[in-house]
Amino acid sequence: MTTATSEQDQVLIFDTTLRDGEQSPGATMSHSEKLEIAQLLDEMGVNIIEAGFPIASDGDFQAVREIARLAQRATICGLARANFTDIDRCWEAIREAKSPRIHTFIGTSPLHREITKLDQDEMVQRIHDTVTHARNLCDNVQWSPMDATRTERDYLCRVVETAIKAGATTINIPDTVGYTYPRESAEIIAMLRERVPGADAIVFATHCHNDLGMATANALAAVEAGARQIECTINGLGERAGNTALEEVVMALKVRNDILPYATSIDSTRIMNISRMVAAVSGFPVQFNKAVVGKNAFAHESGIHQDGVLKNAETFEIMRPEDIGLTATNLVMGKHSGRAALRAKLSQLGYELADNQLKDVFVRFKALADRKKEVYDDDLVALMQDTAASAADDHLQLRKLRVICGTEGPQEAELTMIVGGTEASVDATGDGPVDATFNAVRMLFPHDANLELYQVHAVTEGTDAQATVSVRLEQDGRIFTGQSSDTDTVVASARAYINALNRLVLAQARGNASAMIHAG
Repeated sequence: MTTATSEQDQVLIFDTTLRDGEQSPGATMSHSEKLEIAQLLDEMGVNIIEAGFPIASDGDFQAVREIARLAQRATICGLARANFTDIDRCWEAIREAKSPRIHTFIGTSPLHREITKLDQDEMVQRIHDTVTHARNLCDNVQWSPMDATRTERDYLCRVVETAIKAGATTINIPDTVGYTYPRESAEIIAMLRERVPGADAIVFATHCHNDLGMATANALAAVEAGARQIECTINGLGERAGNTALEEVVMALKVRNDILPYATSIDSTRIMNISRMVAAVSGFPVQFNKAVVGKNAFAHESGIHQDGVLKNAETFEIMRPEDIGLTATNLVMGKHSGRAALRAKLSQLGYELADNQLKDVFVRFKALADRKKEVYDDDLVALMQDTAASAADDHLQLRKLRVICGTEGPQEAELTMIVGGTEASVDATGDGPVDATFNAVRMLFPHDANLELYQVHAVTEGTDAQATVSVRLEQDGRIFTGQSSDTDTVVASARAYINALNRLVLAQARGNASAMIHAG
């Protein structure tokens, strides 16, 4: 018989979307976007929110501090390297939280010791001193031996023991480069719990990267071995191949509670909403076949599967769409739908809008309904994501676009944009309408960014379907992404390109402001 959830061991969910997730190239989020995501994480029951890396920039510091002030339920954590300056800055950012936590780390593998030029004894002393300093500031201290899975086992035990004696209350074991294997992940946690004095008095955490596609499996194996905190991100967002996906571990613990008898505090019905939000603000669309939150996660095309699902959904679905916040119905909206109907539908989809927000969205909805006979749930999600990606104070804004296509010769684009508050127009040609449009944008806003990715997919079916376009730009080693949707693929392309450029402009402005502050 399954143990009651309330009687089961609790697994703490530590979300690092705003820190490790934002380190994914091109996934930089604005201040307001970070606050909104933090609020959603807090409301859905995330236990610990790693809000950022306060020493990294003044913008990061301000975001962490405001999240700490606003959080109602979650512990708010800031990251700090193993030095007093980082730790002091972190504490300054989180100290007003109802429940603050300092997370400090140092790389302990032979590769990282070589980089830091510390021998084993010197590193042990650094760990002792910095963890002690953090604990003198805050009762809740987490310590991580970065690249733990490639650290010698005896030395890993030694540094973990040092951190515990210095006052760490949570020990996180990071698989920083996604190197480990589920059995090994479990063995490391079991070894530390068995060999390290004081291990029974602290919480062990697991932080896995997905370079070999095993982040979720490695995290769950660590839980079975005694870890009681999983570090993860929404949609698995993160550096390189990403991190353990929050939605995957939460639903695995829920669906397979028979063999993983552990409970979390997560309200899983909020998963879909925050997944869409993170995809929109990061510019990283969720792949169609992504586990749990992908568009095809509950789609059935095979005749055998369709027949089975119609007779009994459990034949081919191990969880219900409603469990993650997907509505059971897909009621069609149209140009005759009113504001109240739109508010109700958006609420079903997880979007709660203030009156002024609804007013703006309703105008865009009506414009979309005039172009599409039927507006489906996915159309509304794309509309909301496009709304989130655009701001009235953006440096670049699309005003008018007209393309002229012919079977011979170059294509033409007539473009009008707002550039820094000034309206400007230009005509350009190119090898196709999108190329001509991008050339026009470059003429009005000269830049050196290289176009690394241009991707189009249809939101719904039919010739009047909205196209969602994703654009990725690279400049000086930094990645900037943009995304937009429209029934006109060229318009969506222009907006996605402009969104990416606005992120580039914002990053440059932040860099200049930070340089001025530090120079002063």
